[in-house]
Amino acid sequence: MGPRALLSPGVLVRTGHTVLTWGITLVLFLHETELKQQEARGELLQPLLFILLVLCSLLLYLAVSLMDPGYVGPDLESPPTQLQKEPREEQTAMIPPKTLRLRRCGYCLLQPLRSKHCRSCKRCVRRFDHHCPWIENCVGERNHPLFLAYLAVQLMVLLWGLHLAWSGLHFHEPWQSWFQHNGLLFATFLLLGLFSTVVTLLLASHLYLVASDMTTWEFISPHRIAYLRHRPDSPFDRGLARNLARFFCGYGAVPWEVLYAQEIEGEAV
Repeated sequence: MGPRALLSPGVLVRTGHTVLTWGITLVLFLHETELKQQEARGELLQPLLFILLVLCSLLLYLAVSLMDPGYVGPDLESPPTQLQKEPREEQTAMIPPKTLRLRRCGYCLLQPLRSKHCRSCKRCVRRFDHHCPWIENCVGERNHPLFLAYLAVQLMVLLWGLHLAWSGLHFHEPWQSWFQHNGLLFATFLLLGLFSTVVTLLLASHLYLVASDMTTWEFISPHRIAYLRHRPDSPFDRGLARNLARFFCGYGAVPWEVLYAQEIEGEAV
């Protein structure tokens, strides 16, 4: 790994997230919070649970940020002549029977339904949701369920950390003396409050979209998507229970073209 790879945006973002996570955890343990008081009394259950939850959130973050989100087609680094050869079996199997004309991507040949070319990743992603700068990776068909699991665990860590930070803030000293002793913890409290608000909104919005089988890209830009341009809802919506089951329990690539064809045929009848 060369110097350029070590300074890539992905490495810098993931390193920053890891350092910030353990830095905030260290602040909560060094100040007079409930964690430190329990540790001093020899009550180690909650401190250990908090550490394990932080570690779990960090492992989920790294998994989501490093895994393949559902790339389509050959690698961008392949020579251009190779990109123009016959489409892969995955791509030819995704061509619907005269129901929708698939777009062609200059890099990835045919674009399966619900996929989109990401300018940051320079690849087409199946069931593209969005490119997340915090994980420096796309959220797509393969890592979207894990992304929601990460948000849920991260929110638990943030809310617990917010409670712990508040427990260490005591307001019985003069302002200047209080700020010298509690300035770092107070800044941590504000940071945790901001992150908690953002993650809560993210998790709520993604759960709503998953329940209606929509992606962020489809929700924001229906006027730019052929199969959504003239309809108010998603053609892939099969009801709350089936949407959640397909999202969390599905395995492998979903044949969206087939589902779309069935929806069109059902409307025609």
